[in-house]
Amino acid sequence: MPSLHEEAIIIDGLIVSNFGPDIFLAMREGGLTAANCTCSIWEEFPASMRAIAQWKQWFREHPDLILQVYGSADIRRAKTEKKTGIILGWQNAVGFDDHLPFIPLYHELGLRIVQLTYNTATSIGSGCYERRDGGLTDFGRDVVDELNRLGILIDLSHVGAATSADVIAYSKQPVAYTHCLPAALKAHPRNKSDQQLRAIVERGGFVGVTMFPPFLRRGADATLDDIVEAIEHVIDVSGEDQVGIGTDFTQGYGEEFFRYITQDKGYGRKLTQFGEIIMPAEFCRLEHFPNLTAALERKGWSEQRVRKIMGENWLKFLAVVWRE
Repeated sequence: MPSLHEEAIIIDGLIVSNFGPDIFLAMREGGLTAANCTCSIWEEFPASMRAIAQWKQWFREHPDLILQVYGSADIRRAKTEKKTGIILGWQNAVGFDDHLPFIPLYHELGLRIVQLTYNTATSIGSGCYERRDGGLTDFGRDVVDELNRLGILIDLSHVGAATSADVIAYSKQPVAYTHCLPAALKAHPRNKSDQQLRAIVERGGFVGVTMFPPFLRRGADATLDDIVEAIEHVIDVSGEDQVGIGTDFTQGYGEEFFRYITQDKGYGRKLTQFGEIIMPAEFCRLEHFPNLTAALERKGWSEQRVRKIMGENWLKFLAVVWRE
């Protein structure tokens, strides 16, 4: 008899792993139905286009493992066909090169989720590691308008608090923290206060709970139970209908990658120091995804709640933003 994990739709709100056939196989082993896969962080227009070109090649070369997601029907098809649906996403908007006409071009290529800033300031607004957060700029409003028009989900996970508040209030479409943790359990610039969590869901938005150890309450000593604790806290604050998972898995990367993501523009000033990154043994690889579902079941969660948090909430929310 299939397990709940095997039967359920499993969606990861953000993965930034070293993509390729090994990761695609790991996704299949973990039972992932779909995932928001980062294909741009600090990269500007040329590198972002090359990254999407690489994904298009992977879709052609590995049709037995992955398919591209343009809408929610593709996620359901991935489940039926036992593949992983790949949602192309960015963790920064610099790939648009401050040129609004590029946004619909990327949309045609399949870009469906865009974080407005990654840790530092751009022409759109401020990141969470800036000393001063000036909020959403006028040009940023134009970008939000265009993303709204096209039905591209706006991500605020690494965005500064003031800029995030402006976007939540201004956006005509609901927005998301695709991968975050509660500041109530650990104070950290990347974590979100209960007030911020309430604000985003009150406007119809979404919260994806991550499991990156430096942001968890016990840091490098965190276990799978600490991840569940964080999920339950976010549900207590935000309700169980607008919460899901966004692991931020970096599988396949080493020290050089973490240097790249923690320096401004990938090469500038050091923004943060994670310390030793030790993943919980029970959930340190994409293949371990069934362990998370099992942990929620052990906590006495109902089958309906498990299904919602592990993927159904994401599916419903994305269909709203993508206007299906």
